[in-house]
Amino acid sequence: MTNNVAFIAINGLVGLRLAPVGWMATLPVMGYVVGAALSTPLVALSQARWGRKLAFQSGLVVAVLSALLAAWAIFTQQFWWVVVATVVAGYYSANGQLYRFAAAEMALPAAREKAVSLVLAGGLLGAIVGPNLAARTRSLLDIPFAGAYLALAGVALLSMALMAFITFAPEAPKPTAGNAARTGRSVLQMLREPVFMVACMAAALGYGVMNLLMAATPLAMQQCGLSFENTAVVLEWHVIGMFAPGFFTGHLIRRFGALKVMGGGVLLNALCIGVALTGQDLHQFTVALFLLGVGWNFLFTGSTSLSLTAYAPEEKDRAQAVINFAVFAVMAFTSFASGALVTTQGWNLLNAGSLVPVVLTGALLWWLHHQRRNVQA
Repeated sequence: MTNNVAFIAINGLVGLRLAPVGWMATLPVMGYVVGAALSTPLVALSQARWGRKLAFQSGLVVAVLSALLAAWAIFTQQFWWVVVATVVAGYYSANGQLYRFAAAEMALPAAREKAVSLVLAGGLLGAIVGPNLAARTRSLLDIPFAGAYLALAGVALLSMALMAFITFAPEAPKPTAGNAARTGRSVLQMLREPVFMVACMAAALGYGVMNLLMAATPLAMQQCGLSFENTAVVLEWHVIGMFAPGFFTGHLIRRFGALKVMGGGVLLNALCIGVALTGQDLHQFTVALFLLGVGWNFLFTGSTSLSLTAYAPEEKDRAQAVINFAVFAVMAFTSFASGALVTTQGWNLLNAGSLVPVVLTGALLWWLHHQRRNVQA
């Protein structure tokens, strides 16, 4: 998350500085999530073939190389190579999205929700380090932000060292001609399952709303005359909101159920939009983005926990790939839309439009709640 948050903080500004026209400013942000979406099937294949550890390490190697490529692209003032670098970095992001599932597999069944929640809570470090790292290394070299990308390569190297000490859960037996029945359901069959479909859609829409507003924030704050240091503070509080609840979200899910916690996330997203529409001062950006982060945490942790009840162990690689592809596909669209809308229509219209996926997510949760009640009756 250190790399993810720093990418969000700087990619749009680098794009604004190098892009041929202003509406292309968030293409590097979009490239990051498009690369992740395109990489999802390849990541699932590598996880199934190589196992968790080697597949995760391969993602970190890509993180180092893509950060170095981005630094070179800035030095040579080549906008499209910056976009290419962020697309390549998407492979690393797609790998990182599986950390929470790996944690759930290593935990006892009674502690799965807490394991997912605590892994997301680890992103709190990214909330602090990411924006500050971007701010402090922004002018490290003569070319703005080149030093930040070099620093992110160092963060990925540190992650590789930490990954070497982790022992992952044993892999399930691979399907053979003798146990072909263990391959599980197809993607379409899983999506026909209401619980899996809602978990997938809620994760995608929750991430989409968060990304739509977060990616636009640096540009909106610059338009309002606020400094990059102010932007770093707002993003820091946003990511604190995303991950600090991880220390207790798992407990809330165990006590109240995933659907109620996800419903709380929908309400927090709506409250975020309400605050954002009241004005464009520093405190309004800060409060709105903090609420957005907490809402995302409730939705994403809840949807992950909900999804764990909707597929069998032999279906995990396929199911997790479907969820992550949906997340990244929506993020790709919102990354482009955020830059185009905030630079042409403004911050207020962007927030008003965000109400559509928020309402849709709430409707899906309400529908699944009634589906369950009908089954129980």
